[in-house]
Amino acid sequence: MEADLSGFNIDEPRWDQCTFLGRVKHFFNITDPRTVLVPERELDWAKVMVEKSRMGVVPPGTQVEQLLYAKKLYDSAFHPDTGEKMNVIGRMSFQVPGGMIITGFMLQFYRTMPAVIFWQWVNQSFNALVNYTNRNAASPTSLRQMALSYITATTTAVATAVGMNMLTKRAPPLVGRWVPFAAVAAANCVNIPMMRQQELIQGICVKDRNHNEIGHSRRAAAIGITQVVVSRITMAAPGMILLPVVMERLEKLHFMKKVKVLHAPLQVLLCGCFLIFMVPVACGLFPQKCVFCRHLLCCKHCGLQSYREDGNLAPGRMKSGLSRMNCQFLIWNQNSKTPSRPSMENLCPTSTSIRASKCPIPARISLY
Repeated sequence: MEADLSGFNIDEPRWDQCTFLGRVKHFFNITDPRTVLVPERELDWAKVMVEKSRMGVVPPGTQVEQLLYAKKLYDSAFHPDTGEKMNVIGRMSFQVPGGMIITGFMLQFYRTMPAVIFWQWVNQSFNALVNYTNRNAASPTSLRQMALSYITATTTAVATAVGMNMLTKRAPPLVGRWVPFAAVAAANCVNIPMMRQQELIQGICVKDRNHNEIGHSRRAAAIGITQVVVSRITMAAPGMILLPVVMERLEKLHFMKKVKVLHAPLQVLLCGCFLIFMVPVACGLFPQKCVFCRHLLCCKHCGLQSYREDGNLAPGRMKSGLSRMNCQFLIWNQNSKTPSRPSMENLCPTSTSIRASKCPIPARISLY
């Protein structure tokens, strides 16, 4: 018996995105690292199936499960704006394996200055590649801006790591193990605003409930970027804070002292255990559609005009009494044109850049 696919929308998320658990399940599905091993032929099949489903010409006998699997592969390997296949390292599905390797080695080789500089550089280079691979086609970031962000983030991370290593020489060994996390957090706070500085300067597009553009808001951009920074740091925090405590105790055991060569592989493996859960959790931390009271965005500095509850333009400037209107702005914290596809800018655990959201790049805004 064939399934009825007449009302099936392949771009509709499978889980309720208004709940934290629903968002976590959604991102668990999209960031599944197993899809990295899927052969190219199967990825091409997935793209064809998704495109046919959008056009309503699904081949006879196709099951809903097949379309859901095709969409999962499509989201993991193809750019949401251009539809082009992304390089493997920059894909969402590579964030866990890539992040666990880099994070594990940063936590293991933190004692010597050359090792600290090298692994911080590797981390920022990985982030730069992810940012470039997942750049927004609608609002492309110039190569000059990406290069400036890369240099600034790398410099910040290295300076923080080197400086704190020097300051913690006489501190307990555990404190020194936390230096890589401080460097990653500092780089995140610098890189993300640098990458999205045009949004802070020009604001991001604001739309009404009918998806009509009504202006741009710099404050909305600042809110979206802040969420990116918080989710990025949250993604890296558990592994980079708790794992040093675990390793500090394990390395004191007699049998661990005999197998020092296995310390680094063990840290990489444990980092993977943290990241496989923290990537979707951090991405689901904030809803993709973030609702704010209109008075937070409609002000003389935001370049927005005020609207009444019926969606019509209200005469004159916004006054304090209007702040109690039951209108809210909805911020889309993602780069993708479809709500089911998260942004990469937030997905890199040790990254300094997640398309905003928890998953967000150019946060689009609507009146809900």
